[in-house]
Amino acid sequence: MPQVNKQAIAAAFGRAAQSYSRHDGLQRQSAEGLRSLLAEDDFARVLDAGCGPGGNSLAWRNAGSHVVAMDISAQMLDQARNHQVADDYLLADIEAIPLADSQFDLVWSHLAVQWCASLPQALAELYRVAQPGGKVAFTTLLSGSLPELNQAWRAVDTQPHVNRFLTGQQVTDALSGWRYRCVIQTVTLLFDDALSAMRSLKGIGATHLHGGRGDKPLTRGQLQQLALAWPQQAGQFPLSYQLFHGIIERD
Repeated sequence: MPQVNKQAIAAAFGRAAQSYSRHDGLQRQSAEGLRSLLAEDDFARVLDAGCGPGGNSLAWRNAGSHVVAMDISAQMLDQARNHQVADDYLLADIEAIPLADSQFDLVWSHLAVQWCASLPQALAELYRVAQPGGKVAFTTLLSGSLPELNQAWRAVDTQPHVNRFLTGQQVTDALSGWRYRCVIQTVTLLFDDALSAMRSLKGIGATHLHGGRGDKPLTRGQLQQLALAWPQQAGQFPLSYQLFHGIIERD
């Protein structure tokens, strides 16, 4: 598993709390993919684990659910609370949820478990707080995400600049023993220039965190090298994501 510095992750997402909603094109498309896999949206009690500024919490609340919004970043939780997206708010780590067992009809965790130290531990906690007969719905990023960024950085240096995500096989291994269904979705976002693409990552807090730190600011020369090496589509700069959507049925 990648090295995970929870304080660095909380800090990075905290810095992005106010900009997140301006850069959440991936999140909106991905959330639609996960919701469509659920096939229903009638859940009395929902935990949004890794809620960010709370867009999904609000969607579930508007659908009639009682929602608990949970995040590891106090600043993100403040954004959620300021926008009144949920009924209750909880500052907590997905890998150690301070709640009793069997509380929620739906445990929703969208694009959060990739920042956990142990996916099996994270899923076990999400499963634990779901009611028997309830569901865990989660989305995580897979290895193979951001190939354009990887290719561009190889023209600059040999250091890793893209987070290390699990393979599809590693995710399905973590699901072993549970009843689940899953689908893999590819989302490609297009940007006018390399800087805009890079800012989209920084704007959601998804800087290079698996080494326990964020990247240093780009120099002008590095940015020029990145732009020249970036594989373009019709003059635009793509960022592609491989998404694993999973639904676990709680026994």
